[in-house]
Amino acid sequence: MTSTEILVGYDGSADAAVALDWALDEAERSARPVHLAYVFEWLTVAGWIGPGPAPGVWPDQTARRQVEELVREATADAAAARPTVTVHGEVHDGPPALVLQERSARAGLLVLASRGHGGFTGLLTGSTVLAVTAHAHCPVVVVREAGAGAVGPVVVGVDESEPSRVALRFAVEHAARREAPLRVVRVSEPPGRAPDHDVEVEAARERAAVRDAVARCREDFPDVAVTVDVTPGNPAAVLVEASRDAQLMVVGSRGRGGLRGMLLGSVSQQLLQHAHCPVAVARER
Repeated sequence: MTSTEILVGYDGSADAAVALDWALDEAERSARPVHLAYVFEWLTVAGWIGPGPAPGVWPDQTARRQVEELVREATADAAAARPTVTVHGEVHDGPPALVLQERSARAGLLVLASRGHGGFTGLLTGSTVLAVTAHAHCPVVVVREAGAGAVGPVVVGVDESEPSRVALRFAVEHAARREAPLRVVRVSEPPGRAPDHDVEVEAARERAAVRDAVARCREDFPDVAVTVDVTPGNPAAVLVEASRDAQLMVVGSRGRGGLRGMLLGSVSQQLLQHAHCPVAVARER
């Protein structure tokens, strides 16, 4: 695996197939190879979570071969569907979150389904997707079937933090590759913090700061059409609503101001569970 590869968590589920298709589309546009990874956690306290019936105390080689065949077929089908993309697959053993975190150190992008089965049981409602998103060494995109094929704008949530600038750069590059417009959303703090607080003046200041940041990112991508929205409100609610007509929602790995606690707090969890499009958590490798 190289630092340019797109790593895809795959378990044979319908949701994983949607995530793989999203990754293949991204790979085709960015001329990057795809590494399809099935993470196989044989046993848990909840019992057998591999393919097929429970094999007993410990899995036999038949079950292992079934998984390897599943990965071979998925890899071959993906390569046939996208002949310009180099695709390879591999079966990994161990806890899914830890294995994917480790493998992400050698990837340029990690793509996950919002939920699945097998080694990714309960991915949406459990801790796996949050753990991987929080600790991965590269940007992570979480894809759900609804909204995966949308053709709307790329939306990015920003504040004054350094991770926000990384997210903005990621969003501009993605919008340029897909020839999509970019919508930059700054969720300001609620008005009325002080008697002399002027909402309009504060909004104008924040809008100017956002436009300055956008201008710096657009130097290499001048053809991207950009709109800037500064709005007061609850960050999670505003961004979830903004995702309705988006093809991708981008946020930083953490933030401050209107996006304080974005990654590990309620905002990220609500976006990952309720956004209407794929969600990218951008970070520098």
